[in-house]
Amino acid sequence: MSEKKDDNWEQKTIEKIAMSAIAEQKRSRRWGILFKLLTLLYLGIILFSIIVSTNQKLIRGGDFTALININGLIGSNLAVTAEDVIGSLEDAYNAPGVKAIILSINSPGGSPVQAGMINDEILRYKDLYPEIPVYAVVEDICASGGYYIAVAADQIFVNKASIVGSIGVRMDGFGFEEAILKLGIERRLMIAGENKGIMDPFLPISPEQNNFIQELLSEIHEQFIAVVKQGRGNKLSSDPVIFSGLFWNGASAINLGLADHFGSVDYVVREVVGHKEVVDFTHYDSFSERFAEKIGAGIGLSIGQNFINNIKQNFTLN
Repeated sequence: MSEKKDDNWEQKTIEKIAMSAIAEQKRSRRWGILFKLLTLLYLGIILFSIIVSTNQKLIRGGDFTALININGLIGSNLAVTAEDVIGSLEDAYNAPGVKAIILSINSPGGSPVQAGMINDEILRYKDLYPEIPVYAVVEDICASGGYYIAVAADQIFVNKASIVGSIGVRMDGFGFEEAILKLGIERRLMIAGENKGIMDPFLPISPEQNNFIQELLSEIHEQFIAVVKQGRGNKLSSDPVIFSGLFWNGASAINLGLADHFGSVDYVVREVVGHKEVVDFTHYDSFSERFAEKIGAGIGLSIGQNFINNIKQNFTLN
């Protein structure tokens, strides 16, 4: 009789364990479904917000001021690219009701090619749409390539503490030829073309190569100067220090003719343009990048961007 009771006890225990496992599986499935639904809902909300934002630009009626943000280093793989800014300009100019365009600039510079492409495109659109004024508004800094872009605007507004200028060109590099000699390291570089190894950090630079690079920098500097003179016209001071690569605060920049007035984006919209409604036409990151940032990958992207900035091309406007 006791053995039968023991057998029933074991059977009941096994049944309880099995039922518990089944219940746990059901709970896991329910939680899995819930998390999937929440993820889909989250993705849907983000996608909906992007679509609504895009549609607002396309179907908006009435007069408004277009805003394009230019924030960060300028380069083909950096925060500000010619492709994005030119796309923003195209969208803004093609939008019915646009009465003015504001370029909100906060950039220390970058690629002369990318900055030049943006400058050229702004000038092209100004010729096509002379009735739509373009205003550049400087935040913390508008230097080098950032200023290269700003001079295409009809007027430049600054804060009294903004940093403006740095009209010059630089090429960065290091020389380790003495270091590898001390370490007993032999540099083996095979080239076809006597100057193909120019600027190699492990080889000395010859006087001829140094003169060549300096001449190249001077030519691009002259191009930069010509663009500034074209954009600023007779507003510009005749003081040659302007083109020395120095930079100034907003108040001094106005005195030198590098900028026109004090003012923020809100001030220009309210007091200069007169159309208080503002539509942001800035081309931001792709949807996948936005989503990655929103779920916490923003720090990782920032670190990656800093790494790219550190290894970016040596040739910059500064």
